[in-house]
Amino acid sequence: MKTIVMLISGRGSNMQAIATALAAERWPARIAAVISHRPHAGGLDWAREQGLHTVVIDHTGFANREAFDAALAAEIDRYDPDLVVLAGFMRILTEGFVRHFEGRLMNIHPSLLPAFAGLHTHQRALDAGCKVAGATVHFVTPTLDHGPVVIQAAVPVLPGDDEARLAARVLACEHVVYPRAVRWFLADELRLEPEGRVRHQHGEPQWLWAAP
Repeated sequence: MKTIVMLISGRGSNMQAIATALAAERWPARIAAVISHRPHAGGLDWAREQGLHTVVIDHTGFANREAFDAALAAEIDRYDPDLVVLAGFMRILTEGFVRHFEGRLMNIHPSLLPAFAGLHTHQRALDAGCKVAGATVHFVTPTLDHGPVVIQAAVPVLPGDDEARLAARVLACEHVVYPRAVRWFLADELRLEPEGRVRHQHGEPQWLWAAP
């Protein structure tokens, strides 16, 4: 039985997608804790309704980022997780934190990395005239929104798209590929190759194309 700890900042829609898939597909895994740095994060209520253990570590109570990350790491370590999942966790993590969980820290970013790291990804894609946009599940490294890519989802940019419309279509794909990536990891189906590429050991497609 593998153990997951999930970190959220808001409503936690990706957390919900992963938890729902875990239960429906009966993965040999459990979510040991859902942790947020925001006491009123909406996803905490959903997690509690599902009977999941929740923890709040309010970042405003710490003098600096390093102190918060140290407390967060100590709390996560209590559960000895196989995988730590960033499910809309809107904080930049220190290098020490990332190194501590290296190889078992996964994130999803709403762009086709390495394009548009950081914030406002959908509007930046529209402003750049991109014909496709998407999302990337990747292992976390100290460089923000970089790291070995596990799976990507691509969606077409349609005539008349604005930021909200594009974001909604990308989010729907996130809810498909993030559970898939987590399941692969828990089943030991991913291999990190020396050049930093992630391969699925049985050749499953590591991409998703959403039709218009």
